[in-house]
Amino acid sequence: MPFRGGGGGGGGAPAAASGGYRRFAWTAADAECRAWFEEQARSRGLTCELDRNGNQWAWLGDPAQGDAVVTGSHLDSVPDGGAFDGPLGVVSAFAALDELRARGARLDRPLAVVNFGDEEGARFGLACVGSRLTAGALTVEQAHRLTDGDGITLPQAMEAAGYDPEAIGPDPERLARIGAFVELHVEQGRSLDLSGDRIGIASAIWPHGRWRFDFRGEANHAGTTRPADRRDPMLPYAETVLAARREAELAGAVATFGKISVEPNGVNAIPSLVRGWLDSRAAGQETLDTVLTAIEKAARAHAERHGVDLDIVRESFTPVVEFDHALRDELARILGTGADLKVPVLGTGAGHDAGILSGSVPTAMLFVRNPTGVSHSPAEFAAEDDCTAGVSALADVLEGLARR
Repeated sequence: MPFRGGGGGGGGAPAAASGGYRRFAWTAADAECRAWFEEQARSRGLTCELDRNGNQWAWLGDPAQGDAVVTGSHLDSVPDGGAFDGPLGVVSAFAALDELRARGARLDRPLAVVNFGDEEGARFGLACVGSRLTAGALTVEQAHRLTDGDGITLPQAMEAAGYDPEAIGPDPERLARIGAFVELHVEQGRSLDLSGDRIGIASAIWPHGRWRFDFRGEANHAGTTRPADRRDPMLPYAETVLAARREAELAGAVATFGKISVEPNGVNAIPSLVRGWLDSRAAGQETLDTVLTAIEKAARAHAERHGVDLDIVRESFTPVVEFDHALRDELARILGTGADLKVPVLGTGAGHDAGILSGSVPTAMLFVRNPTGVSHSPAEFAAEDDCTAGVSALADVLEGLARR
């Protein structure tokens, strides 16, 4: 069941060092995944469609009919990511359509499978670019300013991959066709494993965001500069990393510095700049605000003590997303939760395209058990039996929604 296409950098094999994947937006690996999607769609007689923002759609039935039931996810990955995050939802969508056909299911509404582009934000630093553009949550001007680590802008990357960057923008007409969007995803935690359930229904996505901390000091010789004469930005950065962990634990939240850039990045040189990216999430907005305020206060105090300047920039933010209650309850009814709660309802700290679309169309999510509890890593896993259960559950949901 796991999707194995599109590996390290721009090739088809996993990244050799970790066994993970590097399927970044608008690269050769991304093109390989897109070709796979189109092949799967056409082999099933589905109508393929590429929207103005580079998202792929495969239609069963006439999309112009409207009130469509859509499912899918994404095929891109984080650096050295696992095989299930995103691809499981796309593979399961095609497999669920196969199951519906095998059942001889009668469908009254059109169905579609979608592959949203650049969900992880691994290349340009902003998650869910494809769905954000479609929903109008990212402006064309903002998108055109996105730049990767090599200085390549999003428009340049799209153009190099054969797409028109001037066509991007909100797509309200497309969203108006959709009556419900259901995204299946591997769970990025151990809630289902601990409860012994194979499948779960999402209740909400925690508020979350990304912040860039720029600690600016003074480059100098590592061997000849006295400690008292140093303005070393690495020290307040390191202390801020520890402060973030401490403040998050106290509040029951999470805060992670997972990316760092150092200049001039020499073994024998004191840095002039240490740039770190913070990812923080919490179950509620008030808790998240408390954590961020405490981290910023600690960072500025540490920077001042070491004679270092500090700039903090919020690069992205997504408020709490409560999935459509009526649709969530309908999923529960279809899957037979009733009073015995066979399918648990749980929140998640991970962002998804379903969360972005929730402001425009009714959305819901299904989770498949991940016994390792690990995600964004090659250790991410879902057993084949659990994946099969996810396909069956998704097929039940699609049939139930498309027959009304």
